[in-house]
Amino acid sequence: MFKSPAFHRIVSLSALAASALATTPLARAQQDRWVEPIMRVAHEEPAPTQVASRIVPGTPAPGAPFDLTQRPGEHPLMPALRLAKGSLATIDNTIRDYSAIMYKQERIDGELMDQEVAYIKVRHQPYSVYMFFLAPNKGRECMYVEGPNGTNGKLLARDCGFRRKLGVFELDPNGRLAMKGQKYPITKLGVKALTDELVMVASNDVQFGECEVQHLQTELGPKTGVKRPVTLLDVTHPVERRNFRFHKARVYIDNELRIPIRYEAYLWPERPGEAPPLEETYTYMNLKVNNGFTDADFSRENPEYFKD
Repeated sequence: MFKSPAFHRIVSLSALAASALATTPLARAQQDRWVEPIMRVAHEEPAPTQVASRIVPGTPAPGAPFDLTQRPGEHPLMPALRLAKGSLATIDNTIRDYSAIMYKQERIDGELMDQEVAYIKVRHQPYSVYMFFLAPNKGRECMYVEGPNGTNGKLLARDCGFRRKLGVFELDPNGRLAMKGQKYPITKLGVKALTDELVMVASNDVQFGECEVQHLQTELGPKTGVKRPVTLLDVTHPVERRNFRFHKARVYIDNELRIPIRYEAYLWPERPGEAPPLEETYTYMNLKVNNGFTDADFSRENPEYFKD
């Protein structure tokens, strides 16, 4: 189903019992998971490095918060498509803006890039983004505000390190410099763009067979901190076809916020028995919605931004 555009973020998971998890292919795939440092907001000191967002076995959730029942005769992906459409409606109707720590890793021209971590502010109307990178290029800043009537605005960017002295650049968000080392432009960043893409790709995939879907209740979050319950959707296309963008995708839906907070996509293995290579993953942690962001939060004149 899901291949996401921009780059997307996270919180938590409540799991099936360890004995039950150990018996399924999906569960076995969870045992060696990714680790990430937890960072606080921009301009604050980073929290001590910890293992984050690890899927851990635990007590089964009391009940699924979403109806993922496959109706008679329908494609196995249809329940997930309905859930994605519901998430999109939730974003459109109830979320005006949000802040988060975003984790992103993408494969570009066959090479898997280093993971990037950034503190972000996003406003939906007009679409506006502020980013302060925490790793690996701590101090890099980007800002984008949509132009009138949905036209592209300018991407403001300032690098870190010695290049910071070069000042703030105005770039075409789709231009060569802005897209260097990026799979998607900044205009495709955020949970709304991610959910839009999930709906689009799932709508395509339900036209074809060869699709396996699993779902479970688990939790996602810091190793030693508070974890959030999520619904994990695991979608697999066993056979490589031109119709499909990925071999396997995993989407983590926050049970309370009812929106995707992590997405992973994997390509088909080159040889039988090999692990599928990661194509892209986006995670939104520490998600805080409806902060009441104003134009000042996306202004070049904000004294907290682009400081010397």
